[in-house]
Amino acid sequence: MPDHEITVDELATLADVTLIDVRETDEYTSGHVPGAVHLPLSELAERAGDVPDAGTVYVICAAGGRSAQAIDALHASTATLVNVVGGTNAWRDQGRPLVVGGKPE
Repeated sequence: MPDHEITVDELATLADVTLIDVRETDEYTSGHVPGAVHLPLSELAERAGDVPDAGTVYVICAAGGRSAQAIDALHASTATLVNVVGGTNAWRDQGRPLVVGGKPE
């Protein structure tokens, strides 16, 4: 389990964050938090170098489970990795805006 967690309420108060969405492509394009960069958990091993190695990186999925797995897999990263508890589902359920479509990164 990740050492650092944040709620979607706390995430919504932050500006200019690095946010990685680890859901699969169809989930990401159906609606993601504005500013989230797509890096599917299924590609994480090959693309771990795409994760910044400094600063704070927030990781989100649908509900918080896959993002916790991603953080565990990135244990060698020197960045501070923060799991977004409740994930995109909680973000959507609170009526916060989502970006629909868009090309995954």
